[in-house]
Order: sequence, then structure tokens, then C-alpha cells
Amino acid sequence: MSMPAFAEIPRREGLRVSVARALREAIVSGEMEPGTVYSAPSLGQRFGISATPVREALLDLLGEGLVSAVPNKGFRVAELSDQDLDEITDLRLLLEPPAVRRATASIPRHDVPALRGLAQEIAGRASAGDLIAYNEGDHRFHVRLLDYAGNQRLVDLISQLCYKTRLAALAPLVEQGALVPAAAQHLELVDLIEAGDGAAAEALMERHLRHP
Repeated sequence: MSMPAFAEIPRREGLRVSVARALREAIVSGEMEPGTVYSAPSLGQRFGISATPVREALLDLLGEGLVSAVPNKGFRVAELSDQDLDEITDLRLLLEPPAVRRATASIPRHDVPALRGLAQEIAGRASAGDLIAYNEGDHRFHVRLLDYAGNQRLVDLISQLCYKTRLAALAPLVEQGALVPAAAQHLELVDLIEAGDGAAAEALMERHLRHP
């Protein structure tokens, strides 16, 4: 079994956090293939570290639904069917647009530039075709925005659903030439938030989720 070409793990932050990020990005980018089983010891050898922080990181990904445990073997990268993707999108449509409308009324004007900066970063990553950075930026934007809705359970749930959705949706976006237009919607959303138009922000988020 060939090993994914992970980037070097940053030593400046906790190994568990660093390894989880590297594994997450490898899954999103397709370096770790859906349905393939990876063991903590073999991944640890690839990273040049012990199996313990790798196993801890894999348990974090297990909680996010990105992998499943395979007894006595390791962890299998999750596979998403079209039905799985449709069901996840339905959940996000039920939860996220109305939460964005509620959040719009709570966002201080002095926080808008930070949101715009995140949106601009997403647009730049899309133009560069950098799927990993796009995914991370998109995730930060959605979670940051939903924080203003004042429901941490909602934020945690959407965070997990974001990762699962992007696992299957990013590559087709690039193939269809739809990544840049999807990124631009984040900037449009910030404009609506700055204008205080919660209803329009809700409608745009619904369109964004239907065509991510």
C-alpha cells in the first residue's frame, strides 16, 4: 500500500492537532483514498513520529465521521454515496440558512472586515486551484459566521457536516469550473451582512449550499 505524500508536520503546535490537520487535508485532497484502511503505526512511520499522536488524531477524525474504525486493522477513510451527500446537504439546508439570518443581526460592524478577509482568502485559494487551502478557509468562514448565531451545538454539528460534504464535493467543483463562482458567493454574503439584510443572506446561503 502506497503512503500519501503528507506535508511535514509542524512542530510548533501539539502533535495531535497537527497530525489531525494533515490527515484531514489528505482526505479532502484525495491523497488518502476513500475505502482504504490506514493503521496508526504505518502513518506514524510516514510522519516520523510514534503511533500514539496519530491514533489520537484518527480518533478525532472518527468523531468527525471522516474515518471509521476497523478492529485490529486501523481506520478506513469514509466513502460518501450520492445519497449520503444529498442527506448531508438537506441537513445543512435545514440548519444553516436560518442560522445565518439570525447571525446577521448579531454581527458587529467592526467584525465585518475580518469576515471579508476570510472571504477574500477563499476567493484567492479558489483562483489558485488550491483545494486544501480552499477547504480550510471555507470551513473557518462558515464556523466563524455561525458563531454569531449563539448556538455552540449548531456550530459543532455544521463543522462536522462541512468536512463530510467537502470530502466528496470539491473535486467535481474544479472539474465543472464552479469553484471560483462558489468562492465569490462568500464575498456576496459579506456584502449582505454588512448591509444588515438577513433575509437576503439566508437566501444566498441556501443557494450556496445547493450548489456548493
